[in-house]
Amino acid sequence: MLSYCTAGKSDSPAVVFLHGFLGSKQDWQEIVEQLKDDFFCISLNLPGHGFNHLESSSVELPTPGFIPCAELIHTTLEQLNVSQYHLVGYSLGGRIALHLARLYPQALLSLTLESCHPGLQNKAARTERKANDRAWAQKLQILPIRGFLDLWYQQAVFSDLSQTEREHLIDKRSHNQPLMLANCYQATSLAEQDDLRDTPSLLTASSHFIAGHQDTKFMALAKRWQEQQPLSVHCIHASGHNVHLAAPQAFAKQLASIFTSTPPNS
Repeated sequence: MLSYCTAGKSDSPAVVFLHGFLGSKQDWQEIVEQLKDDFFCISLNLPGHGFNHLESSSVELPTPGFIPCAELIHTTLEQLNVSQYHLVGYSLGGRIALHLARLYPQALLSLTLESCHPGLQNKAARTERKANDRAWAQKLQILPIRGFLDLWYQQAVFSDLSQTEREHLIDKRSHNQPLMLANCYQATSLAEQDDLRDTPSLLTASSHFIAGHQDTKFMALAKRWQEQQPLSVHCIHASGHNVHLAAPQAFAKQLASIFTSTPPNS
């Protein structure tokens, strides 16, 4: 099983939260606080993440690792007697959510992806991404964790962060285990992922994409995806790539709207 935390009443509709790379189950705390009165909230640590062996950090994945990771999540939810749920995934968590949705479509009440890439569409892009991700994984293995994090949060996708916010994230993430993170990072590289753009059309549950208005890359991606698939796109102002961190109240309100508009047994 993966490490998890729960909040709310177990007989309420369930919501499963999957964090992004370098994150943890605690990342959803502000969102959960706003939803726990009406929903049973389950936040999980993805493999390779956490401060010690009790927090999923000792769970290794083969490459590619998407299906094994989705199966681990499914097994953990079975232990909690959760058979149907609203699924929310941020970035890497969203890409894993796409695999979970395809493996267990009957379990989904709704699917919400936050700043999530559906998959690369050509071999050249995969080759380029594989080399890029290999370089990042090598940095994880040779640099001190804080040195790696300092470089990571200088990427363009995090340009909306202030220096104070960036330093806070570095402090927050510096307790992870670098070698285990490297395993997860390579096992779930975008280069290893199939193109999953058709997932919304394969589901009976509704599919949603939440993006920050400052994240022009993923907002444009979401709009192109929406033109091809039954996908509802929601733009949250005053936020960039990590919407739930920058605008937790607006994010939680949007989720509540999605969940309450979904039939109980969709």
